[in-house]
Amino acid sequence: MGMDELKMLQSLGLTLPTPAYIAGVFFFSIIGMAAYYYGKKASLKKPKWIGVALMLYPYAVSETWMLYLVGSGLCIALYVYRR
Repeated sequence: MGMDELKMLQSLGLTLPTPAYIAGVFFFSIIGMAAYYYGKKASLKKPKWIGVALMLYPYAVSETWMLYLVGSGLCIALYVYRR
């Protein structure tokens, strides 16, 4: 992608995600997938649905700080409802 294309995207209000954002998406999605499989295997609804939320919420959050805040909250909820 050339500089002209990046400038055009920025003029439309689109920006590329930061490396911290991409790392957060990857990290929380992996935790979500593990929680989903754990909840499914143990027949526990709350960990399973918290896992689904961890995998899908990055699509609704565009700010890096909000990604980590919501992800941390969901991980705490997963710890609380692990059994």
